[in-house]
Amino acid sequence: MRAKAWIFAAAAMLTLPWNALAKDTAVLGMSLEPPGLDPTAGAAAAISEITHYNIFEGLTKVSGDGSVTPLLAESWTISGDYKTYTFKLRQGVKFQDGEPLTSEEVKFSFERAAAEGSTNKDKAMFANMASVEAPDPATVVVTLKSPYPDLLFHLGLSPAVIVDRKSAAGNAQHPVGTGPFVLESWSKGASVTLAKWPGYRAPESIKLSKVTFRFISDPAAQVAALLAGDLDAFPRFGSYPSVAQLKADPRFTVTVGQTEGKTIVGINNKKKPFDDVRVRRALAYAIDRKSVIDGALNGFGTPIGSHYTPLDPDYIDLTGTYPYDPEKAKALLKEAGVTTPIEVSLKLPPPAYARQGGEIVAAELAKVGIVAKIENVEWPAWLDGVFKNKNFDLTIISHVEPHDLAIYANPDYYFQYDSPVFRDIMKRVDSTLDPQQRKEALEAAQRQLATDAVNVFLFQLPNITVASKDLKGLWRDSATPANDMAAVYWQ
Repeated sequence: MRAKAWIFAAAAMLTLPWNALAKDTAVLGMSLEPPGLDPTAGAAAAISEITHYNIFEGLTKVSGDGSVTPLLAESWTISGDYKTYTFKLRQGVKFQDGEPLTSEEVKFSFERAAAEGSTNKDKAMFANMASVEAPDPATVVVTLKSPYPDLLFHLGLSPAVIVDRKSAAGNAQHPVGTGPFVLESWSKGASVTLAKWPGYRAPESIKLSKVTFRFISDPAAQVAALLAGDLDAFPRFGSYPSVAQLKADPRFTVTVGQTEGKTIVGINNKKKPFDDVRVRRALAYAIDRKSVIDGALNGFGTPIGSHYTPLDPDYIDLTGTYPYDPEKAKALLKEAGVTTPIEVSLKLPPPAYARQGGEIVAAELAKVGIVAKIENVEWPAWLDGVFKNKNFDLTIISHVEPHDLAIYANPDYYFQYDSPVFRDIMKRVDSTLDPQQRKEALEAAQRQLATDAVNVFLFQLPNITVASKDLKGLWRDSATPANDMAAVYWQ
């Protein structure tokens, strides 16, 4: 009798539906480890790649293709002058510490982001809020000083996530949001693990019980981890020479999409001789984008000529502004009174596009008499030395935040570009409500950055994702640096 019962139970297990036995964990690779886990306090994209949409959520959501949909706000109305936005909050939402989401938390989050001492990347946007009112627990009224037609888009980015005032101060190490996952552990230097939060408002929609992000900066090690089965996926994959090999492996699906990554040779515009526009233009003429793309990315990048990518609706192609012309570069250096050879620093963070691209850039600059001494620095040192303290001549980095031309209107930003002309253009961008006039102003802004050769604009970073063929739901394009694991499942 017992034998028959055992046989019956075994047979029942064999006929269970696939999802009863399906895998429900995933391990993803990331090139960089974040310095903290609070996206409202730091500029590193790695923070958002782990926390955005997983731990933290905003009023709106920006999907991989750049579209904007409701998230914590279920609806909104906008005044005709684009200065007053009234949001209705989703009901029944709680923070992971049990506190309810109300309009007061939204008011707190926005005022905190605008406050003196705030290190929020989008602080200027929040400073444009004349008032944030909470007339009832489910309603938020935001009144702007100046019209801002892009507000809904930017409220869907990670700097605008809503935090709980009781836990906000500790979010860098112990993040508390309203999303479907909570922080389970952080093994510094190795990985971050998130666990499904049973208190999420729609727990049945989340198919993964656990997600681990492993930090692997070395491209060869990224490949080895995938081939060994130690990783289930690697979004923003960095070993470009290995893409063909992985495409041919039946275990994997490889997609090549777009990102908002504007990869630049960042220039310290206040450091001599780079305070002279002729010298900056010389750099632009001295560097062959195609050589960098072919050599560092195996041809996957798309050339750009200003701080916008083809993923942006108002992008214009300015790659012809500075065609590769070493002789023109030499002439401009001579005209600027620069005696060559001149030695400068080139500080490179860990990503392969920076380290490998830097070798090519240095070789090309040497041909025109600029000796770029390469300094490979780890990510925390880059954030502190280059981004925060502006201690650099040149660097290579990819800016992955979308629609971020406004950073050039801040003369204290790390490349220290100080242009009243550009700031006036951005005022037009932010104040005009006419779509055609706004488009023209955005195009003028891109042209001004190219004319002033603020940085050497290299290429749009591709979004190459390598994943197990049975892992579904990862983004193809990445309009914002996020890994939306709520949509990921095993087939």
